[in-house]
Amino acid sequence: MSIPRRLLGWFLGLIGFLCKILLAAWGTLAIYYSNLPWYWVRAGLAIAFLLFSVWALWITRRRRRFALYVAVYALLLVWWSLIPPSQNRAWRAEVAILPRAYVNGDNVRLTGVRDFTYRSRDDFDVRYEQREVQISHLQSVDLFVSYWHDGPVGHTFLSFNFDNVPPVCISIETRPEVGEGFDPIASLFKQFELIYVVGEERDLVGVRVLHRGEDVYLYRIRATPEHARQLFRIYLNRINQLANQPEWYHLLSNNCTVNIIRYANKIHPRPFNFRHILNGFIDRYVYATGAIETDLEFDELRRRSNINDAVKQAYSGSDFSDRIRVGVPTVHP
Repeated sequence: MSIPRRLLGWFLGLIGFLCKILLAAWGTLAIYYSNLPWYWVRAGLAIAFLLFSVWALWITRRRRRFALYVAVYALLLVWWSLIPPSQNRAWRAEVAILPRAYVNGDNVRLTGVRDFTYRSRDDFDVRYEQREVQISHLQSVDLFVSYWHDGPVGHTFLSFNFDNVPPVCISIETRPEVGEGFDPIASLFKQFELIYVVGEERDLVGVRVLHRGEDVYLYRIRATPEHARQLFRIYLNRINQLANQPEWYHLLSNNCTVNIIRYANKIHPRPFNFRHILNGFIDRYVYATGAIETDLEFDELRRRSNINDAVKQAYSGSDFSDRIRVGVPTVHP
């Protein structure tokens, strides 16, 4: 056998081996994170499925073992597909209220707008309010990128800026229950519902800087008022869709950054980029597309876009949103 054919055989064998591992791992974790109410049952069935996978995919050579494995996997997929999201759980206070948008032509009334006052990460005064805005007064949109630790993953959210009222901040997040925290593996397996948190910037930005210890960056997006209004309408529609029908959050397909890119692509389509998933690099991606200030080198732009100090100084003031933008590079035509 020639060396190229041998290398091809090894490569195909490696691909097959990795596919088997993925099949076994996904099925095992799907059972472990399923909707069965008892931990010991879920854990026991997950271990049993893993052992069955090892037997069927690597050990036995019986002819019918592949058909048996396909049948079991098909049943698992059917069961998995029938696990529904819910709006009725013991939600954490930060995500207890789903927002809703009442649109009447140019006028929008938003309910369930979060405006908490925080003393610490878990000690706060709960306050939800209503906001009324006119779409015709929407002028621009800003991108926030927040990091809870250094690395390729962060959180992204938007603020919609009006010329007559404070910004409306919207953050696409998981909707955890009481006692739950974010788990990236669990978020791949129907463990968290999706929520669009609508709130005041003092709340959504302030809590991340002051009480979660995150680094937050603010970027002014180069978009026409018309494009900003189109994007806002898309957000309003999604807010109401989730108020009527819950959805699962998914780390790779239904998360903060993927959805922002998906909605932006409805206005200005762009090809997929790996930084849509590794969203810790999303500011570099947006910079490369020319959608944010490009007169500066990226490192200088990023340095001047960090708003942690401004948030700390402005938090107790009445002009919070204005003050956190002081010194942030503006968009040039």
